[in-house]
Amino acid sequence: MKKLIAATFVGLAALFMGPAGTAGASELMSANVDISNQNALQRGARLFADNCMGCHSTKYERYNRVGKGIGLTEEHMEEHFIFVTDEEGEPVNVGSLMEIAMEEDYAEEAFGVAPPDLTLTARIHGEDWLYTFLKSFYRDESRPLGANNTVFSNVGMPHALWHKQGWQELVEDDDGNERLELVEGGSMSPSEYDRAVRDIVTYLSYLGEPVKLERQRIGVFVMIFLAFFTLLAYFLKKEYWKDVH
Repeated sequence: MKKLIAATFVGLAALFMGPAGTAGASELMSANVDISNQNALQRGARLFADNCMGCHSTKYERYNRVGKGIGLTEEHMEEHFIFVTDEEGEPVNVGSLMEIAMEEDYAEEAFGVAPPDLTLTARIHGEDWLYTFLKSFYRDESRPLGANNTVFSNVGMPHALWHKQGWQELVEDDDGNERLELVEGGSMSPSEYDRAVRDIVTYLSYLGEPVKLERQRIGVFVMIFLAFFTLLAYFLKKEYWKDVH
């Protein structure tokens, strides 16, 4: 119960990532994720570990449970996902919660607010919101970290994937409508970056509800059982009441 309450508060904290704490009015793009795609889950997990996990924890999940769920061995998780050490300076156990090394006080000093835990962010904001958010950073020299976002105005974080996407700028067309334009390419093409973002969102969607696929699988059998039981109950009722009618 305590973990559930804590997770709820962490989720609410995600609404206050930036100083303004308000989302923009941009139309959301369709993420179209598939958490049954194990390759996408593994790519997303690696991208998240390499680019996001320095600041954002997912401390309501454990390394070994996540690895098992997305098809990675404990040895692989230890080698590529564990960057946190214990008091003796040794990497934490693979059964540990997925926390980060950054101290909260340092995070608040560096970013103005401690980056939120992202375990439940896909369930809080939705997959489409996350997908659009990660594609909507643009260069803004007026911001302390040099970047802004059309979905989350004045967001209090840098564009962590700028080296992959490149830099966009907010431009205005002849009709006065604002749009994002890629002015400096990154290491990925636009289509490659789209897939990378979708993979990250797929992974975060899985983290938010790891049991979703199992729940859906069980749900099919439950519906079949209910349909069969309803049919059986109907014929039993007819048999018991035939003399009355």
